[in-house]
Amino acid sequence: MKIAYISTYPPRECGLATFNNNLMRAISANFPDRHSLAQGGFVVALNDSENPHEYEYPEEVKYVIRQNHQKDYIRAANYINTSSADVCIMEHEFGIYGGESGIYILPLINRLEKPLISILHTILKDPSYVQRIIIREIAEQSSKIIVMSQRAVEFLTTIYEIPAEKIQIIEHGVPDVEAPEENPVKNLSAFKNRRVLLTFGLISRNKGLETVVRALPKIVEKHPDVTYVILGNTHPGVIKNSGEEYRDHLKSLAVQLGVSKNLVFINKFVPEEELVNYLTACEIYVTPYLNEAQITSGTLSYAVGSGAAVVSTPYWHATELLADKRGRLFDFKNSDALADIAIELLDQDRVLNELKENAYQYGLHLRWPVVGAEFIKVAQEAIVRFDFSDKILKNSIVDPEILPKFSLTHVLRLTDDTGIVQHAKYGIPNLKEGYCLDDNARALIMALMAYQRSKSNEAFELLPIYLSYIHYMQTDDGNFRNFLSFDRRYLDEVGSEDSFGRTIWALGYLIDCAASNSYREFALEIFHKSVPHFRALTHLRGMANTIIGISLYLQAVPTDEGMVQILKDLTQPLIDAYDNNQAEDWQWFEEKMTYDNAILPLALLHSCEITGNERAKEVAMATMAFLDKLTLSNGYLSPVGNDGWYYRGGTFPTFDQQAIETMAMVLMHFQAYQIFRIPQYVEKMFLSYKWFLGENTLRAPLYDHETKGCCDGLLPTGINRNQGAESTLAYLISHLTVLKAFELEYEYNKYGQKLEIC
Repeated sequence: MKIAYISTYPPRECGLATFNNNLMRAISANFPDRHSLAQGGFVVALNDSENPHEYEYPEEVKYVIRQNHQKDYIRAANYINTSSADVCIMEHEFGIYGGESGIYILPLINRLEKPLISILHTILKDPSYVQRIIIREIAEQSSKIIVMSQRAVEFLTTIYEIPAEKIQIIEHGVPDVEAPEENPVKNLSAFKNRRVLLTFGLISRNKGLETVVRALPKIVEKHPDVTYVILGNTHPGVIKNSGEEYRDHLKSLAVQLGVSKNLVFINKFVPEEELVNYLTACEIYVTPYLNEAQITSGTLSYAVGSGAAVVSTPYWHATELLADKRGRLFDFKNSDALADIAIELLDQDRVLNELKENAYQYGLHLRWPVVGAEFIKVAQEAIVRFDFSDKILKNSIVDPEILPKFSLTHVLRLTDDTGIVQHAKYGIPNLKEGYCLDDNARALIMALMAYQRSKSNEAFELLPIYLSYIHYMQTDDGNFRNFLSFDRRYLDEVGSEDSFGRTIWALGYLIDCAASNSYREFALEIFHKSVPHFRALTHLRGMANTIIGISLYLQAVPTDEGMVQILKDLTQPLIDAYDNNQAEDWQWFEEKMTYDNAILPLALLHSCEITGNERAKEVAMATMAFLDKLTLSNGYLSPVGNDGWYYRGGTFPTFDQQAIETMAMVLMHFQAYQIFRIPQYVEKMFLSYKWFLGENTLRAPLYDHETKGCCDGLLPTGINRNQGAESTLAYLISHLTVLKAFELEYEYNKYGQKLEIC
């Protein structure tokens, strides 16, 4: 039997990496004829960086997934499917996989053609909608779900509604080693002639170590030979964001309390054999976590398995593992209660040794070879029962393999410290044309989407540039100018209603999903200043863009009743325009189709989502169907060309096709899917997006793989090779929308066979 393991892996410092390595060794220990871990299978390792060679992995790691690269997950599934693996074991924790709450893992497991066993290390009592969906989908795709506590089973069956027969408890493994008779740790200065309280593991604020430090004065007063040893490195994520601030805080607290000499940090990662020496050298092991929401603790399991006397706060795993006199519990953040228990145990060797013996005896059945044997049984059963024909696997509506790699290269080329330049000659910024509000608003939306997707520093650093441009172009009365010369001279007094509306869209989006609170507050200030102009809008597209912005704003501020009324008031003119112009053969808002057409039904879709306006929904569906029939009937997108509009009863203009038409189609269909959950809309979204890649009238790609920009349009003679901001941003927003839709693949692939494009 060969196993493919999906997890983080050493030398990456991560609890799941250590667990997965231990599990591989535990399973191999049950096959004495294996001389290396690689003989029993291989690891698909998760990297937390863009560099696949970040870590020097051992030979058993055969494939590396970069956490935020969606294509890596699909390729990993293909690698596993074509390998000799008989079964897969996946370690799951939300934070190690990419996308919102690690949703990128779903396309991988959906494509697996091998039985899957999933080990859930984190099960939340109050999951978000997406987190609940992810756990349910993992359960559906898995032959067995492994958890490590009874509380985990309760959560999965009641909160996540997963059948109990799908779940099995296998407790966290512990090292299969005994402490040496001559323990070298006892000769360390921190331990020699000292009575040690110990905590080990990656250090971060949620560990509650300050509770132990606050308990020290009371303990030391009775037992002056006590030392509290904190063993372990600071968590890499904490180091990245705040350095050693927490460790320094603990040191300062100890100084304030007069116990600095009784606190020792051993700042290193220790292997298991050495860790057992530390655990058996201490008098009391402490896990002072701050709240109950800890379904599994590997450090707690190791302490019990080593026969340590454990004192802990009553988080979920601790209440189970320390039952039946295997440890003692104190309340969260209660340093006095901890001190009392510690003093009681240090005063009474008999009670202390009884705790140690009870823990040691229980720990014998937690040793890794025993746990490995249980996993072997689960894996063998999964292989026997697995029937691939029972697993409904469809080709994804969205094919990530044809998507170019997302890149901000051309956007960065077009952007300076003022904003994004609106035009380009080929791929070179055309500074003579200066800047416009439309493009900087689109650029703000794009940068926010890019940052949301991958926490890109490049995208984050662009946000203040575009937001600053919007602020600079706002007039004293709250309206906006549009055009600015390269030397920063205003070129108009009042911009178009289109540019006004697109700016409100960008501000609404920023308010709804701000990367920082200061950006949200700034956007709110600009937004509210512009509100008096909302009801003065007269052009449908200006209204439509503004409707989208208001709808996004109301997602963040749903209690603003005045803004809800403005949204209703702006929606009605679109409905009236449709009612006044529609006929049996003409389901549209005007007597002609002009530019950015899909923005009109898109606005109604956003509006009805907020207001529940059924008439808005009806008009959106009717006009969307009409637009689809006109532009998608050939099996590819052929939008209304700008070389003359499409008048009722007239000739459909094929060229000059523009990228903003395509972007609006992509956004419209994705919004329709999010409301109606009909997979056909995802198909149409992706079909529209492929216009950029060459599925269009001329079969010519507009996306430029060399510059990472997008050409400005499709002409009768070929492609407009200029790559300005409007077209490039339209492409990137469409690309990011497709990636967002791909995250929902697990959902829309369940709705039956694909529908015909109308």
